[in-house]
Amino acid sequence: MNKSIQSLHQQGSGLHKAMAVGMLSVMAMCSTAAYAVGDLPGGPAHNQLNFHPPATQIADALHWLHWYMLAICAVIFVAVFGVMFYSILKHRKSVGHQAKELPEPLWLELGWTIVPLIIVIGMALPATKVVVAMKDTSNSDITIKVTGMQWKWGYEYIKGEGEGIDFLSTIDPQHRAWAASGRPPRLEDYLLRVDNPLVVPVGQKIRIITTANDVIHAWAVPAFGVKQDAIPGFVRDTWFRAETTGDFYGQCTELCGREHAFMPIHVRVVTQQQYTTWVQEQMAAIAARQEDPSRVWALSDLVARGASVYAANCIACHQANGRGTAAFKALDGSAKVTAEDQSAHVQILLNGQGAMPAWRNLSDTDIAAVMTYTQNSWTNDTRRLIQPADVLAARQ
Repeated sequence: MNKSIQSLHQQGSGLHKAMAVGMLSVMAMCSTAAYAVGDLPGGPAHNQLNFHPPATQIADALHWLHWYMLAICAVIFVAVFGVMFYSILKHRKSVGHQAKELPEPLWLELGWTIVPLIIVIGMALPATKVVVAMKDTSNSDITIKVTGMQWKWGYEYIKGEGEGIDFLSTIDPQHRAWAASGRPPRLEDYLLRVDNPLVVPVGQKIRIITTANDVIHAWAVPAFGVKQDAIPGFVRDTWFRAETTGDFYGQCTELCGREHAFMPIHVRVVTQQQYTTWVQEQMAAIAARQEDPSRVWALSDLVARGASVYAANCIACHQANGRGTAAFKALDGSAKVTAEDQSAHVQILLNGQGAMPAWRNLSDTDIAAVMTYTQNSWTNDTRRLIQPADVLAARQ
């Protein structure tokens, strides 16, 4: 399958490169504005008319297919409208031509049936090869489950090197604040910076399994030629094999709610050695989080730890002041947060509720810490705490 994709690219590389160079030349001549922000490698560029530079064979094939179809459409456009305008000008009434009914010969009837059929077949065959290749997720080296949620991505490595690693990827809270201010700074990665990018090794086949836990999302990285819907209750899959290292960006391409613009995707492609090192670091961090849930913590220690957990996972939606956003309720002054019986509160963190995702991936200690932090921050002053053993019991 990869050979057929590669042959398609080789056959038409001259066509799409020539047309791309022509369009970019026109763009350069027409544009005289100076920009303070440069292009983002692996992401958007100024005055971008063509697709992102491809980083996979599939993306390369899509580029060729795009220019191939565009060339066919351009030829049809010129031929059809050329004949039409020639006929209008050559046979207009003002030069003496009279309207009359013309015979319809058999060759004409056959011609306008057979020629479009040949054109459709000529367009369908290469397109089918690319579509079939895009859906061939067999023999993958690494399988990653991607879960869309309002408004972040969850990544879980479920097969291959790195199995067992899982984390959430959330937009940088500062970017969200800049967007709310209406006066964001000029940044190449504006609304694309996340706390935890997806990390994959170069040259390996990565299978992506998508789903969602609230509404329909779509995981898309243009440089990879990948776009797959993430639908609650359904499992879909796609794949990519990055051929170069670097950072590549995308966004949710499904209108998933009022903060749809705050669901960026950042994929970091590294060498095999760098990936192995990253996996070892993540495994060590996971082991470090597996603390003894029977340990009894002091209030001040839990609040201090909860502050860091809140900043890493909760601040994007509930804000630093705990007052929440339209979709996420305020924690400051919340009856559930300050209640003496915390059973309902801990179940929300473990299982999610409404737009609130489940946080079972956090350790018992982290959940206890962030609950204690919210109980004793802002105007909340309960002086109570939750121990990790209480969270462990709620899980069972």
